[in-house]
Amino acid sequence: MAAVTEEDLLLRSFMAEVSGVERDNEVARILSCFKLNPFEHLNLSFDSSVDDVKKQYRKLSLLVHPDKCKHPQAKEAFAALAKAQQLLLDLQEREYILSQVNAAKEELRLKRKKELKKDNASKLKAMVDEGKFEQQYEQSEEFKQQLKIRVREILTEQEWRRRKMQMRISEEEGRLKKEEEETKEMWKRKREHEEQWEETRDQRVSSWRDFMKTGKKGKKGEIRPPKLKTEDPNKSYVQRPVKRG
Repeated sequence: MAAVTEEDLLLRSFMAEVSGVERDNEVARILSCFKLNPFEHLNLSFDSSVDDVKKQYRKLSLLVHPDKCKHPQAKEAFAALAKAQQLLLDLQEREYILSQVNAAKEELRLKRKKELKKDNASKLKAMVDEGKFEQQYEQSEEFKQQLKIRVREILTEQEWRRRKMQMRISEEEGRLKKEEEETKEMWKRKREHEEQWEETRDQRVSSWRDFMKTGKKGKKGEIRPPKLKTEDPNKSYVQRPVKRG
């Protein structure tokens, strides 16, 4: 085995340093990406396939893996890549994002047509090239950058609408929950009242019997006056004395 020379050690040290810088730069790039666009996190074009997503994720995840990358935010970048792959491998999420991309493309195409109407030279060239001029434009860096910006704007608008809707749903759920709790509390109070009413049943029956015997409830220890002789215990009215001539 050949001996390791000083030059070899310097080369290894240099390559490790370069690798470290590359890893740190990739972490910074990932963390600076637009959070709602997983294509940006994986540094892929919007027409990338599922296989492209898997390959790119493996490549970048190895680059920023916390066990290999010394950047203090390597763990966050690694998690962002994992989430981006998850979104793009989910059929529903992928279709949603691509639908927003197509909407952005249509807006830019309409804008382009309006501009061509004002530019006769460009319009003439587009007619001569039979559409090739437009295809070339959509493959240009200018168009890609405009598309990237517009997709960001559309995704932001949609996310804000989603959050507002979620907020309204949460408020409605809170209102219904409050009404449910108030209804439960009302029935609870009603049951407690009925239970208390039932517990005093014997006392109320006894009180009613005393009332039927005495005609009214007397206070405890109260001395009642004697009945007048003109009172007939079998009648509810008072007999008046009859005058004799």
